[in-house]
Amino acid sequence: MSSQVERFPEWLSLLRAPNPGPMTLDGTNTWVLRAPGASETVVIDPGPEDAGHLASIAEHRPLAAILITHGHHDHVEGAEALSRMLGGVPVLTADPKLGDPFPASLALAGLDLQVLATPGHTADSVCFTATDGHTAGIFTGDTILGRGTTVVAWPDGDLGAYLTSLELLTAYPMLMLPGHGPARSDCAELALEYLAHRRERLDQVRAALAGGAETPEAVVDVVYPDIDPAVRFAAEWSARAQLEHLRRESQPGPEELDPL
Repeated sequence: MSSQVERFPEWLSLLRAPNPGPMTLDGTNTWVLRAPGASETVVIDPGPEDAGHLASIAEHRPLAAILITHGHHDHVEGAEALSRMLGGVPVLTADPKLGDPFPASLALAGLDLQVLATPGHTADSVCFTATDGHTAGIFTGDTILGRGTTVVAWPDGDLGAYLTSLELLTAYPMLMLPGHGPARSDCAELALEYLAHRRERLDQVRAALAGGAETPEAVVDVVYPDIDPAVRFAAEWSARAQLEHLRRESQPGPEELDPL
């Protein structure tokens, strides 16, 4: 079973932002990457615009780039301020409103990095793999968390896309470095657990619909009966995404055209 990991490769360190909460768990994980002997650092998800947190990141200057897993404020809010602090360090992201596009390949901070498109939690969600040639890890943002499960943030999030992204991540049996919660030893194993959980939830939603639930709110009442009121809104996002997924699933495919 995928276990918690406290010790990281020598090229990696964690700075946790001081923004704990029901949705952010212990706080946003800001990852700092630099291989031994490298002249520059890469930062993944600078987190909120908190002066102390950004100052801690800036101590690792010079930065080659700031990488963003997705556009939620608890991951990206501090990116612009950090870039200014450090003289205009490029912010690389899948959302052109938030920064510059990722190049075709990334060789930064003495590491080889790969960008994986993993939409679902949000439309712009990506993961990053990184290796120094000896050890490797995958940075999953909010696509897979170190504890608990991820919200599919309807309407930007899409459950069908999310299931496809989880299938993709089953091919990465390596150290998993999430946006929230502890690091875990095996991303592929967690992706399989997430897939099983999502499929079980869909079965529960189908049963709720068969029992007369007609709205996301009613689905939450049935499927998430013990939900913490502080995060009920997130459960309703997920219920909306589940209902939309089932609606699409039930629609017949386009009829084939007669070739004659």
